Amino acid sequence: MRLDRRRSSIEIIADMLRLGEAGKTEIMYSVNMSYFQLQKYLNFMVERELIDRVKLGNPSVAYRVTKKGLSLLRNIDEILDTLNLKDDGEETP
Repeated sequence: MRLDRRRSSIEIIADMLRLGEAGKTEIMYSVNMSYFQLQKYLNFMVERELIDRVKLGNPSVAYRVTKKGLSLLRNIDEILDTLNLKDDGEETP
């Protein structure tokens, strides 16, 4: 069976968490999303303490994954591995 490979919100969150620490532009391009989507996800993740805002200077800000975020990433990766959905999205027979 083949599933629709459009990324889920959970996969997008995992992709953002995998970056470790990055600025908005790097996240936006690395995860392939619009600025509007980026803002939505960053706010969601900061509110849930999955990432922290890190002040690098004025006005430079980066986002860094927290321990809670790393724990979530491990869980997501485990689920994706179990379902054979990690990386290429192909299922093994």
